[in-house]
Amino acid sequence: MEWIRGWLYLAYEMLFQRIMASHLQNPLPLPPLDDVTCVITGSTSGIGRETARQMAQAGAHVVMAVRNTKAAHELIRKWQDEWSGMGLPLNIEVMELDLLSLESVVKFSEAWNARLGPLHVLINNAGIFSIGEPQKFSKDGYEEHMQVNHLAPALLSVLLLPSLIRGSPSRIVNVNSIMHQVGFVDTEDMNVTSGKRKFTSLVGYSSSKLAQVMFSSILHKKLPAEAGISVICVSPGIVQTNVARDLPKIVQTGYRLIPYFIFNAEEGSRSSLFAATDPQIPEYCELLKTDEWPVSAFISQDCRPTNPSEEAHNLETSYRVWEKTLQMVGLPSDAVEKLLEGEDISCKFGAQQHQD
Repeated sequence: MEWIRGWLYLAYEMLFQRIMASHLQNPLPLPPLDDVTCVITGSTSGIGRETARQMAQAGAHVVMAVRNTKAAHELIRKWQDEWSGMGLPLNIEVMELDLLSLESVVKFSEAWNARLGPLHVLINNAGIFSIGEPQKFSKDGYEEHMQVNHLAPALLSVLLLPSLIRGSPSRIVNVNSIMHQVGFVDTEDMNVTSGKRKFTSLVGYSSSKLAQVMFSSILHKKLPAEAGISVICVSPGIVQTNVARDLPKIVQTGYRLIPYFIFNAEEGSRSSLFAATDPQIPEYCELLKTDEWPVSAFISQDCRPTNPSEEAHNLETSYRVWEKTLQMVGLPSDAVEKLLEGEDISCKFGAQQHQD
């Protein structure tokens, strides 16, 4: 029944997302961000590229955390040329990060934390949906959707807590998907190899997105108010047609018939930008914490708070996802508590992490 509801919700959003977001300007107006430092993963294409460009133009110090550093540098040159004469040069830099390697995540975190500077916003934007492809595993041994969309961003979020604390009030923004509505997470079969479920790219993608919501909800609960770190998941809506080819044929037909309703990348970036910059977000997150709401903040494609799926509200499963995730990324079960107390932690995929 939950699965059917998820597909109905997906169809509803596909048909009405543009109407629901009709009150939004495009591009989304941003406040001045001159004192904001922001790390954005997967920022060389799509939603991430738009997010990076717009935040930089609003004055933020943007760090493009990407696998293809050459493409990122080329983008920066292009943006600087376009921005020439419109204000101060854009403050953008590039750092290498490969989410298919947990060692790369640790190295990135070490390099950033070593600066001893503040991090105000982490946007876990990068994701993959390997449509129609056979099941693949990273060199760390994990199914690629689960690693890129959930495990690596989770590890990055935890390891960057020292810098996020220095940047307090700060935010972790996880670019999620409406597809989590049809996801299911089995903590005993995170790689979908047991045979209980047949693997498809849709199963891999939707499960990884639900796991991200569940992990975010527990991280939200474990961060005390005094840490000043907000955790938000966002749905960009249905953007272009990059997910359509793995959907049921009737839904694919709908995509072809109603291209008007599908967002472009600039429109898809609005919920990320809103979650990263709106001044009321920390207050909303704190309200959820005070009310002991079972899930973290979730912002829909129309930049309004919404509820994730019913399965995402299952706290028992969410805590199992939390524990299993920390185990899979090689962190101790009390990693967050130790980092909040300024203690060192170790990750089996890299060297020691510490807060100075």
